[in-house]
Parts: sequence; C-alpha cells; structure tokens
Amino acid sequence: MNELVSQALASLSSSQISFLEALPKAELHAHLNGSIPISCLKQLAENYTPNGSIEFSDVSAAIENLVKGVPLDTVDDFFTLFPAIYALTSDVHSLGLATRAVLNEFLKPRPSSSGVGGPPVAQCAYLELRSTPRATDQMTRLEYVQTILDEVDKFPNDKAAVILSVDRRMNRATADEVVDIAIQMKREGRRVVGVDLCGSPTANDISVFGPPLVRAREAGLGLTLHVAETPENTITDTTEILELLPAGSKARLGHATFLDPATQLIVLNRKHAVEICLSSNLLCKTVSTIDAHHIVGYMKAGHPLAISTDDILPFRTSLLGEYALLLAAPPLGLGLSEDEVRKIAEGGLSSKF
Repeated sequence: MNELVSQALASLSSSQISFLEALPKAELHAHLNGSIPISCLKQLAENYTPNGSIEFSDVSAAIENLVKGVPLDTVDDFFTLFPAIYALTSDVHSLGLATRAVLNEFLKPRPSSSGVGGPPVAQCAYLELRSTPRATDQMTRLEYVQTILDEVDKFPNDKAAVILSVDRRMNRATADEVVDIAIQMKREGRRVVGVDLCGSPTANDISVFGPPLVRAREAGLGLTLHVAETPENTITDTTEILELLPAGSKARLGHATFLDPATQLIVLNRKHAVEICLSSNLLCKTVSTIDAHHIVGYMKAGHPLAISTDDILPFRTSLLGEYALLLAAPPLGLGLSEDEVRKIAEGGLSSKF
C-alpha cells in the first residue's frame, strides 16, 4: 500500500475496517492494465518473448520499479509506466490471464483485514472495468475486447461490466473503430455498458472525438469522460467535453479536478457523478493535500460521487484503502462519519451504467 493509505488504514479501529469492508461499494474507474497484480505480471514475464522495442530487461526493470513504488511528479510521468505492461498483454492468452487476475483482485472474497475474523469480503460489490482496445500482431481490437468480455462473463451480470476507452492520442478513425466495437458488443448482448475518454489529458482536440462519442451515447451506452484533470486543460477543452453530456444523459466525469466556476456550475446542475480517485490525485500531485481535495466541495453540494482507485498497480492502493481516506481522522483522512461514507458509497452504486 502507498504510505497515505497505509497510515489511514492503521489509524482505523477494527470495527471501522469491518464497516468499510461490509459496505456495498462500486468500483467505477479502474483501468485494466493499471490494475494487474504484480504476481500476475511476474507470471507473464516468465513466458515473455521480446517483440518490438521492449526487451526482456525493460520488462524486468518495469516490474521491479512497480514493486518499489514509482515516483510520480506529474500526471505525464504516469504514462511512461505502460509500454512494458502492454508488451506483457499483447496476445489473447496473456490478456485473458491479466483480465482474470484483475477481476479476482476486485471481486474475489478474501479474509477480513480487521483482525477480528468474520466472513471473507470482496473489494467491491460491483465493478466496471475499463480498457483501451489495442491491436497487436497477435490480435485485433475486436479480439482484445472479446477476450476481456469472455472473462467478465464468468461473473454474475450484477457483478461486472466493461467500459471501452477512447484514448485522446488516437486519431478519428481509431476512435470510430473503438465506438463501433462498443456498439456491436452492446447489440450482441455482451456486457459493454459505456465508453470512456482518457489518455494524456492535453492530447488532441476534443472535436476529433465528438462524433464517435455522440454515436456511442445515442446507441444507449454511458459516457464517462476524463475532464479538467490538470491545470493545463483549458476552459474551452472542458466546455467542449461537457457539451457531449447533455442534462439527462447517462454520464459520469473522471476526476473533474480543475473546473472553473462556470463549468463547475454546469456539472453541479446536471448531477453527473464525479469519479474520485484520491490516491491517484495526491500521488500525481494534481491535489496538494487531502483536506484541499476537490471532493470537499462536491460533498458540500451533495453531488453524486463514485470513489474509485484509478490504477491500483502504480498507486498501490485498494478500494478499501480509498474509503479509509474518507473515514480516517485528519490529517490522515477527511474524518467523515460512517453515515456520510455510507451515503457516498450508495451514490457510487446508483451511478453505475
């Protein structure tokens, strides 16, 4: 666990940890490739055959750095972590193993952390797992998605679903292909429930992605869009993203950290849930301290929130740990009451697609 979460958890009583474990929680902002357990990455690395520019030594070094904990000075540092991970999940077999490990990490019941026994508990009651479909020499984007869905299908319908991600570094043709696959899977009755806009926060112009995202929305898919993630995101960029989510649409917002007063008012009026990833924001330094976190303003406004992990691998966290940051007393956490935490969890569950 990262130090923030470790200290918050250590400050809680056994009864408080038991409360958080038993609380029905939804994980609505978890990226597949950023949530693969280290044990699974090591297993995949044992059978890795170098391809492209990623050598075995690069993969080994990346895993070693992830075990130690990677220093993140800016959001952009985060994106340097993925080439080695992508290399390990570049075929159907390895992607299936990785997906299974991530699903088990979130949904498989495990012994309680409270120290007082009790029944096994899962990290969350419901998971919407997101991933950007990748085409490699070994698989197409459609095969990538079908592989993930085949693993998701092993869990009950009310436990897991998939969100397909459009990366801001994509061109229009690739974004269209991702949305086409999402619509096709939905029509075939597969568990694709939404489309995400993610990736480097300032890459590309939003107008590139407007038409495909509107098509996804009109096909009945939910939209969850990373917005105002950094101070470099312009008001124009934020406004154009919000225009894709009219009032009444099935939508959520990722992070929404740097909204100006006018765009914040739009978000509050439309009641689109905001996906909050506390450790991610603090470790990437888009938020200075937990008491200065933008979640405070949303809570005061009674806005729907979805507490999530973002990427449990580099941020070394868990959904239990993120909720511990809500319950722990200041300065280790926000010092919320159990009733306040329960209300937030209920809002997350009611915001699922």
